[in-house]
Amino acid sequence: MNTRPASMTLAKAGFSTEEWDARVRLAAAYRIFHLLGWTELIYNHISLRVPGPQTHFLINPFGLHYSEVTASNLVKIDLQGNIVGDSDWPINPAGFTPHATIHANIPSAHCVMHTHTTAGLAVACLEDGLSQSNFYSAQLHGKLAYHDFEGITVHADEGPRLLRSIGDKQAVILRNHGLLAWGDNLPSAFAVLWLLQRACEIQLATLSMGRPRVLSDDIARKCTADSLQFDPKFGAGQNVFDALTRMVDRIDPGYRN
Repeated sequence: MNTRPASMTLAKAGFSTEEWDARVRLAAAYRIFHLLGWTELIYNHISLRVPGPQTHFLINPFGLHYSEVTASNLVKIDLQGNIVGDSDWPINPAGFTPHATIHANIPSAHCVMHTHTTAGLAVACLEDGLSQSNFYSAQLHGKLAYHDFEGITVHADEGPRLLRSIGDKQAVILRNHGLLAWGDNLPSAFAVLWLLQRACEIQLATLSMGRPRVLSDDIARKCTADSLQFDPKFGAGQNVFDALTRMVDRIDPGYRN
């Protein structure tokens, strides 16, 4: 169900209708991350490709908390990190570099999300990474990649190695660093990241009590095949993203401005 006011489907001055709709969706995502506690002061990023022939994407203004991001203050940049149009804010190079690499080289990566949550970073610091031992990690069988830590992600030469690590996997654990997910649209990327985040949270709780009981590959493979998070018949993340957007609208719809 589309709950957006009719006025919000109209393009604002200087933006096409398609770009404005993308801006509203991305601003909603930033507010949802804030609602879920997936924030790191003014750091971390969600980027979304702008519809159209050119490879431009939207990213958060560096200096604003996620609760301050709105559709109009999102920054549009090209693959070289140049700001397209006007912006009162700069961007964080540590966000531009890996996001641009993924957007430029994985054609279906229209949305990229990166977090430093406590649970995600804790699992990223474990030698064995994510354990196939809970309901959520079992839904990521064959969908998870790892990339070794090379320092703060501001160096373009890391790009080819990052791409080799990712391959075609949409869920990524950046070792000693955090979590990353990408998708062909914003809700699908969110669905992947939500599964990965929940898997890490449960693993963190399990390890505080004892040794995890690992599930077999056959069971995990079946769980992944049956997961609603990847099933278009059940929205593939769209339904849950819409529900969370409605929650944000009830709290503060100002992100739509």
